Amino acid sequence: MDKMTPLSDIGKQTNSQKIGVLLSNLGTPDGTDYWSVRRYLAEFLSDRRVIEAPRLFWLFVLNTLILTTRPQRKGEDYATIWNRDRNESPLKTITRSQAEKLQQSIRDGLLGNSKSNVIVDWGMRYGNPSLKTATERLVARGCERILFVPLYPQYSAATSATACDKLFKVLASMRYQPALRVATPYYDQDTYIDAIAGSLAGRLLSSGFEPDVIVASFHGMPLSTYLAGDPYYVHCHRTADLIRTRLGLSQERLIVTFQSRFGRAEWLKPYTDETIKALAANGARRIAVVTPGFSADCLETIEEIGQENAKYFFDEGGDVFARIDCLNDSDRGMRVIEALVQRELSGWV
Repeated sequence: MDKMTPLSDIGKQTNSQKIGVLLSNLGTPDGTDYWSVRRYLAEFLSDRRVIEAPRLFWLFVLNTLILTTRPQRKGEDYATIWNRDRNESPLKTITRSQAEKLQQSIRDGLLGNSKSNVIVDWGMRYGNPSLKTATERLVARGCERILFVPLYPQYSAATSATACDKLFKVLASMRYQPALRVATPYYDQDTYIDAIAGSLAGRLLSSGFEPDVIVASFHGMPLSTYLAGDPYYVHCHRTADLIRTRLGLSQERLIVTFQSRFGRAEWLKPYTDETIKALAANGARRIAVVTPGFSADCLETIEEIGQENAKYFFDEGGDVFARIDCLNDSDRGMRVIEALVQRELSGWV
């Protein structure tokens, strides 16, 4: 007859179990060359969560039109921001650093006595390192529980949900699955709002200028996603409202726009590029652009905002354009991630 584990020892067994924390962001190509960018775009743009068009029609357009020309153009854009020392995109560099700094914070006592039981890893929804690879690493190191942290402050099916879809697919292939938790969006969390407001105020103070308008630019989504019930638009405006309150700004002083639209369908408005052109044309000479929907700087923030949209502003007569860095792996940014992980691990550690 098998001997049962004494009840007094069950708690000890639970406390010794390894817990994985898996940070995730959107992804990046492996290089700036045509084929690397094509592989990345093919994976990204074939995601049903990202493009909700009729399937056969979209795959025809994707493979015959978009993937023949777009990789070259986007590769040239990536080349302007590429981390040459590591031969990778800034998003990959920053996400790795966020994971490493979180692991160090845990070693330093962020989670109390559970520091030796929590292992941090990171993976991308598209490209490398993949969520599959990261999950397999955590399981190989003995993690029986995993906290999944998609680093998107505002929820959207095209970001948070598809990341979960991918991870669920990975778990579906396992006979012995780890227990899973998914961190909730943090668009209205005090630590996040304080960090964005503090970063914005600090940059403006150090720059020594007062902008006529502050533009809070969020990644765009097709209007159809909002009409279908996606909460992203509401989350973005809630974030902006809370930042205004923290900084004592009016709606006219801090405005919300949406960038990175793709294709001919109507997207969430107002559009960032059109708004920035109009601001300059109507007399604004000094603006600052903050991107609260991005947890790490990437092509859309560094190149699209900092280069492309800055040029639009200057071409229309603007004088000063300040792109506010994302929180990245800064002290403020790490406090946001740490607070999120602490909250979501409640009961496990």
